[in-house]
Amino acid sequence: MPAKCMDANSAGGTMMHHGGASCAQVLYALRVLRAHGLCDSALHTIYGSVVVAKLLYASSAWEGFGDATDRNKIQLFINKSKRSGYCSPDLPDFNNLCTSMKVDLFNKVLKIPIHLLHPLLPPPISHTQRYGLRPRVHDRTLPERSSNLVDCNFIVRMLYLNAY
Repeated sequence: MPAKCMDANSAGGTMMHHGGASCAQVLYALRVLRAHGLCDSALHTIYGSVVVAKLLYASSAWEGFGDATDRNKIQLFINKSKRSGYCSPDLPDFNNLCTSMKVDLFNKVLKIPIHLLHPLLPPPISHTQRYGLRPRVHDRTLPERSSNLVDCNFIVRMLYLNAY
């Protein structure tokens, strides 16, 4: 949720005020549109293209710094939207949405050498280090896990995802 102000009560400091307020404004707009006769499929399309996009924007970056409370607040917001009928009932939960988006982004970073994040990747494994054990998700060396702050980095989290 891209915003200018962080919640001081949040352990990770990631639950944003303006992003939530903006989503609440969109829900109000959806309520008005429903009152004027807009069909549910159109409401679901607007919800997905506006609210879900706002919730997922930059989530791959801030998610590592958040905690379960932050993700639960967002999931509660989505559940409330489903109960209100603004959101499609078959929308995956927030964790699944974030995971699929993170994996897609990481695969693009790995495969596209001119991607903006590609220079942040560690070097590929040298040929002498390949043991032919099981297929790996990527061909990069794993950086040392030196601190909790480094472990929150998107690239480091994705390099260690499914590594063991």
